[in-house]
Amino acid sequence: MNKEALTLQVIEILSKAGFTLSDRCNIRPRSFDLAARRCNILLLLRVLSNIDGLSAETAREMRHLSGFLDGSPLVIGSKSRDQTLADGVTYFRYGIPSINPGTLRDCFIEGVPPLVHAAPGGLYIKIDSERLKSIRTANNISLGELAAELGISRRTVSKYEEGGTDASIDVVLRLEEILDAELVCPIKLLSTERDLTKQDPVPEPSEQSEPNEVSLLLTPLGFFVFPAKQAPFNAISNDSSDNNTMLTGFSTYNRTMVRNARLMSSISSVAGTKSVYIVKGVCRHTQIDGTVLIEESEFKRIDDLDDVMRLIQERNVDKGDTT
Repeated sequence: MNKEALTLQVIEILSKAGFTLSDRCNIRPRSFDLAARRCNILLLLRVLSNIDGLSAETAREMRHLSGFLDGSPLVIGSKSRDQTLADGVTYFRYGIPSINPGTLRDCFIEGVPPLVHAAPGGLYIKIDSERLKSIRTANNISLGELAAELGISRRTVSKYEEGGTDASIDVVLRLEEILDAELVCPIKLLSTERDLTKQDPVPEPSEQSEPNEVSLLLTPLGFFVFPAKQAPFNAISNDSSDNNTMLTGFSTYNRTMVRNARLMSSISSVAGTKSVYIVKGVCRHTQIDGTVLIEESEFKRIDDLDDVMRLIQERNVDKGDTT
């Protein structure tokens, strides 16, 4: 399935599942194609015909942006190398769950999460380790006895109970049969900020090797700025307040800037953030479709982040002032 058909299928599934979708991100390169929200679930989605097309740099930016926005990165694809992605199976690429449209439909329309994940060597299932140990001991079955029933080593069963290793599908089915209990843990598709930070800590501003124009303007005012290289905005900026997270762009006033400002407005509406474009040079407007425009020269009169937020609030009042 080509990417266009795949993207349309993803849009159809998520719309049916009750998600609000942003406009499609149409820049190159891009770390995500769509933002989608349903209640407290925010997804940043990358759609790829072949999930192996996801690069390490793109995955890293997806994780960081998702962490800032309290969302979850998710890749939707149709194949890996020359193999079709199976329904109900999760494939991980650089720590980001990757699934096919059928699994997406099962999860968000049918409410059936995937149970199986692919890893080198085959398909595996995560076992509820505490439940396994509790049921085994309650039935007075020793580690050795259970291992003999399964035809595996005592050490392997011990690792299952410690949560240190996942089991093959055959082993899990046999385990559930022996103990007469459900032991499968669903695959976790939705990430928390803690999950993403633990996996890939965001560097402090002083550790970022290439601060961009947004960083140079906003960091001295008290904002934390994470530069974005593959998004329609140049950075995500915040002041440690959930209400003051901003998609932030920087460029001269031109057609590309206007297009990106409109796309930023769509994404920020879904993500629940503010949207600001810092314009280098003269700007004829104060906002575009909800993205507030601030001339770079205006920062000479701004003392702190409160001044920035007041200016944004004032310019967001008149939604009719657009190009």
